Amino acid sequence: MTDPIIHIENIHKYFGHVHALRGLSLDVQIGEVVVILGPSGSGKSTLLRCINHLEVNDSGSVFVDGIRLKAASDINAVRREVGMVFQSFNLFAHLTVMENLTLAQRIVRRRPMAESKETALALLAKVGIVDKADCYPHQLSGGQQQRVAIARALAMSPKIMLFDEPTSALDPEMIKEVLDVMLALAREGMTMVVVSHEMGFARAAATRCIFMDEGQIVEEGPPDRLFSAPEKERTKLFLSKVLQL
Repeated sequence: MTDPIIHIENIHKYFGHVHALRGLSLDVQIGEVVVILGPSGSGKSTLLRCINHLEVNDSGSVFVDGIRLKAASDINAVRREVGMVFQSFNLFAHLTVMENLTLAQRIVRRRPMAESKETALALLAKVGIVDKADCYPHQLSGGQQQRVAIARALAMSPKIMLFDEPTSALDPEMIKEVLDVMLALAREGMTMVVVSHEMGFARAAATRCIFMDEGQIVEEGPPDRLFSAPEKERTKLFLSKVLQL
């Protein structure tokens, strides 16, 4: 087995008196799709945000693609290789879809405008909204905005994609269109770490599921085993509620 592309070693994170992550360790291999499950407040999003240093762990180590997140130059190098999609779409409201997709390509990747536009159009076609290139975010549905956010992250040619509950702000009928894009990425071999409550997606796309509670990994394994035969009582209780077994 090759070295993991993400290596997290015994990290702790506090928010005041709240101990959000408690000695958590995790490896993610290239091409893995890891779906993180757990109740609200279990530390899932905090863990995800520590991977690209949006949150700074108080102790322990985070390595991404062999780089330890500690110096500002290292963090910026890592962030160029890690795309992140949030619950809220975080698009630039004053820019068109095309401008949202080309801005970072030109500034960070230093691509010419023609190449940036070509990449943007290919990705908009990939997520099924090439006809929205000249629209502004407020002219799009929630599902369309989230697909633009995914395309914008992919435009940077990342090695890793992080998704923080990307469908939680969407109306039910819009969820499938976003999950379909994510499922296609998983099938193409993109390394993904996904915080989600979408159990159908986890079953279909995950190579491994992780159940977290109180800042720790309680149990992990392939989705079929974790869903059908969890070993820990806490996992069983959580899944009995969300799967309505």
